[in-house]
This record gives sequence, structure tokens and C-alpha cells, in this order.
Amino acid sequence: MKNVIDYYAKFDEWGRLDREPIEFTVNWHYMKKYLPRGGHVLDNGAGPGKYAMELAKLGYHVTLTDLTPNLVEIAKDKANELGLADMFSGFQALNATRLEGISDATFDASLMLGPLYHLQVEEDRIAAARELYRVTKNDGIVFVAFQSRMRMLLTSLLFPNAWKPNDNMAAIEHFIEEGIFNHTDAGRFTGAYYYDVEDIKPFMESQGFETLDLIGSSNLGALLSQEQKQYWTDRGEKDAFIELLIRLARDPSVLGVSSHLLYIGRKVGV
Repeated sequence: MKNVIDYYAKFDEWGRLDREPIEFTVNWHYMKKYLPRGGHVLDNGAGPGKYAMELAKLGYHVTLTDLTPNLVEIAKDKANELGLADMFSGFQALNATRLEGISDATFDASLMLGPLYHLQVEEDRIAAARELYRVTKNDGIVFVAFQSRMRMLLTSLLFPNAWKPNDNMAAIEHFIEEGIFNHTDAGRFTGAYYYDVEDIKPFMESQGFETLDLIGSSNLGALLSQEQKQYWTDRGEKDAFIELLIRLARDPSVLGVSSHLLYIGRKVGV
């Protein structure tokens, strides 16, 4: 996982969510719909803590974890800057596959908005899901991010020279079969695993979760350029545009073209 740590130690993930606000806005809409009224929430793989800060603002007690120590420190500084430090129960550099030191059934809700698609080995993805199950209370709500294999395929076909090795059909066919992508250009996006949309619910359900929803976080917005999105802002219809994407997020026909997807489930007790 050193490549993931090295990449995110330099990458401005907070800025990415500011530059691409659709993903955050749509996710946050559905999170607020399903979150319990209060309690203790885990933000696992939190990056610099953008979601964690919003949770703290709403009065949730938050434990923040991430694989990259630098991002954990940024999140701690951000909490202090925003006057939210008292709402946090801890900031820890932890691997999502081994949430060491966190007790069973601790959290009323748990987020895992990144780790799963950085784990290219199936056993690691299963381990991360099992850890999420372990630390979440019975009937607790989980929010888990996935990346779409179909969307990455489309991106490769549109911009092959920007997404090597997917600049030839042999590599693309291999990607379709395996779902694994490792950029050949130094410094580009770290390796990832992309799911077929129809496999997401069965995977999570096999790990003990009941599916509540699956939404396309960026959905049709992922197909539009900044200039195309700016058109609706210039018309004074930005809010209506965002409301449309929020409404379309649950439409099965847009899930495959959404770069990020959000699974929402409930832990089923044993």
C-alpha cells in the first residue's frame, strides 16, 4: 500500500472534492437521509476529513482513520481550525483491512469512502468489509464507495493516451475481465479496482449487510466538462441542475456511467 500512501501524501483530496462538488453534494444528501439521529460515527479512509467535519457539525461524535498519516494530520488540523476537535474521539493512521485498537460494535454508522477501490486483491476487499462489519453496531448504517468498471472503460475509450496502459484493445479487454488498473505514467492516479455495478450489492450482502440503496455519486455529471456544467451556473440554474442529479442518482441506468457510487446498507446482526 506504499503507492497509495505516497500518492495521497501529495494529492489535494480536499481540493478535489471542492473542484468536483457534485460527488460530495449528492453523497451528503443521501447520507443525511440514512444517518441515525445521533451517535458515534466512523469515517474510515477519511482522507483529509471533509465528510467527517460535516458529521461533526451536525453533532455526531466522529472517529477518523486513514491509511496515509499526512492526511490524518491534515484532518486533525482542520478540526482544530473549525473548532470541532471536541467532536472527535480520535484521529488514527490505520489500514482499513485491520482496524487495530477499535472495539467490536462501536459505531452507530460507518463510512468507508475510498479504501475498497484501492484494494486490488479480493482477500483484502473482503477483509475491509469484514472489519467494517465488526466495528459497526447491529442495525448500524454503512456508507461504502465504489468505482464503476463501465465508467473507467468509457474514460479509457475517450482518452486512451491519458489512461495508459488502456490505450490499446488488448489492455482494455484485460481490464474489462479483471477490473484492475495501474497507471503506467509516473505520478498519476494510484492503482485501483473497479466493480461491475451488478456485483456491488451481492458483495456487500455476502459480508452481512442488508442493502438500503445504491446511488451514482457523480452520475451524469461525470460525463460533462467543466464548461458544460458552467453553462447551468451562468443561467442561474445551478441549484436546479444539482437537484436533478440528486434525483437521478438512484436511477439504475446512470449507475454505470457514474465514476463513483455509494452503497448504503445496514449491518444485520447474527
